[in-house]
Amino acid sequence: MARTRHPLRQTRDHLPGRCHPQRRHRLDPAIVRHALAVADQVVVRPGEKIPSDGLVVDGASAIDASILTGESVPIEVTKGSRVVGATVNVGGRLIVEITRVGADTELARMQRLMDEAQTGKAKVQRLADRVSAVFVPIVIVLAIIAFVGWLLLGGSLEVAFTAAVATLIIACPCALGLATPTALLVGTGRGSQLGILIRGPQVLEQTRQVDTIVLDKTGTITNGVMSVTTLSPAPGITSEDLLASAAAAEWGSEHPVARAIVAAVEGTPTPAEGFTSHVGFGVQAVIDGAVVVAGRPLWVEDQWSVHAPATHRTEAEALEAAGATVIAVARDGEFLGTIAVSDTVKPTSAEAIARFRALGLRPVLLTGDNAGAALHIATLVGIDEVRSGVTPAGKLEAIRQLHASRRVVAMVGDGVNDAAALAAADLGVAMGGGTDAAIAASDITIVSGDLLVVADAIRLARRTLGTIKGNLFWAFAYNIAAIPLAMLGLLNPLIAAAAMAFSSVFVVTNSLRLRRFRAHATASVAAATPISRTRQPA
Repeated sequence: MARTRHPLRQTRDHLPGRCHPQRRHRLDPAIVRHALAVADQVVVRPGEKIPSDGLVVDGASAIDASILTGESVPIEVTKGSRVVGATVNVGGRLIVEITRVGADTELARMQRLMDEAQTGKAKVQRLADRVSAVFVPIVIVLAIIAFVGWLLLGGSLEVAFTAAVATLIIACPCALGLATPTALLVGTGRGSQLGILIRGPQVLEQTRQVDTIVLDKTGTITNGVMSVTTLSPAPGITSEDLLASAAAAEWGSEHPVARAIVAAVEGTPTPAEGFTSHVGFGVQAVIDGAVVVAGRPLWVEDQWSVHAPATHRTEAEALEAAGATVIAVARDGEFLGTIAVSDTVKPTSAEAIARFRALGLRPVLLTGDNAGAALHIATLVGIDEVRSGVTPAGKLEAIRQLHASRRVVAMVGDGVNDAAALAAADLGVAMGGGTDAAIAASDITIVSGDLLVVADAIRLARRTLGTIKGNLFWAFAYNIAAIPLAMLGLLNPLIAAAAMAFSSVFVVTNSLRLRRFRAHATASVAAATPISRTRQPA
């Protein structure tokens, strides 16, 4: 990034001593720190990150704001548009005037929201600790009662001492102490084999109570990468010709839409000459002597006098309403057709939603995308409740609203924009391919990024919690049944020790059953949604 103002702004704490203002230009440049300030202007070239929140004062480009919004579709900006720090310039050259720096930026505000959400999250104590805290003192009292009782009833000191020792041995809480850690060790180990990383024992209790699962769209339900989804060639034009012409024209562009079109072609597109990018509208190039243009349908129609048939215009409007980006292609004034580029649904997302319902969870789609795109994706995967156009702060507020309606919420996301909501939810689940902020704020991390594994994670967590409770029940029931026998002097201490050891072996063996847990998600899944090739009109 090139600086256009304040080229040598410094801070005093970085200098070896206070210098006279007129002598600062003599300082070694190695010790001068360039710090942004409000009203500075910076040049942001294609591929560079915008350093801080600001206002575009010159230029036009496309901005990849997925780190903040979670949406893969780039945002077109021109002079007067506001941009946010940490987003990436993927189009043309911009001059940005800085309006906010440091703690005042949008990214810093999101970090504060996440910290506040994490601070207010209640901690759940281990179930075994709660049981042992009550059980151990009771056992000691019972041993004393057995010892004193035998003495008061005229028993010998040996008999009284034997009964007390047998009571302590038979009630030794080894099984209680092993109930939680063994099941947790086996359960989390099995989860690791399946690509499920569980943060701690408190997560298990949270999964049992969850009744609502909130899902981010981009990167969670969808792949988060733009690709060609629909080809609509004009009469007499093949889909291959349409795609090849568009890819050749877009070859020199770095725009995400252009990259998606080029990626859809097998091999290298035909070399183009005279490439020109009209930022925010489209591109033009000369291919085999013919002028090919690809861009927004209205731009192609207005600037190049190429009119699409009514059927293509109607289809383009429907695709755009569903959240797709439509590109019209023309060659020497002849309309070749339209290409729709959009994010695609992951192959297992619809099945995952069905499994969530089978687990008793109500799915909710929460996205920053527009209503049309959100409803389209929700319909494809089978989600009834949709909240669209939600900001990162709005996602946090949505979680709090669900809490206010007495819902126990699990949140699944992958971006910085989801981090605060993940921290505020009763159970936060992050996709492994997401950002570090999302993973740090979550309770469970899904390494593969497959939504179907989220359902397996909840099943495994519930199964592990059930095993822990089963261990505690049998250990406690064993003690309840054996302690009276020991107090009555009917158990020899050696037999009590053997029985106590058996209870520990039983708990460990029961926990090892978790190794047989089988995931519904499979390594091989169906191929992604194929490109839809509209039938050519007769």
